Amino acid sequence: MNDPIGDMLTRIRNGQMRGKAAVETPASKLRAWVLDVLADEGYIRGYEKKDGKDGHPAFNIELKYYEGTPVIREVKRVSKPGRRVYLGAHDIPQVRQGLGVSIVSTSKGVMSDANARAANIGGEVLCTVF
Repeated sequence: MNDPIGDMLTRIRNGQMRGKAAVETPASKLRAWVLDVLADEGYIRGYEKKDGKDGHPAFNIELKYYEGTPVIREVKRVSKPGRRVYLGAHDIPQVRQGLGVSIVSTSKGVMSDANARAANIGGEVLCTVF
């Protein structure tokens, strides 16, 4: 697998389109940090680490719905393995005029765009969620 974050976001997107309560994805530290930001921003209910079907560690991600519609309307991968996108603190774009969130990997850890701007730290823009 070349793009583990893109794979996880696709699993979340597909699970919500099918109306599933939870999806499973292989576990890693970077995925856990991205899931922490999604949970803090209220886009997912939460996640827990467990053993997957093949015995390897996996995350069970509990998806969130509001009145039957998915909370995540759109999720896009910005920085890809073939094209990394690095931006300064003041250049990080707002998603839908502040209604969405950009997830940024900084030297201080993975955080939302608002937290990165407040800490005046730039980094790699991993994805945008609305």
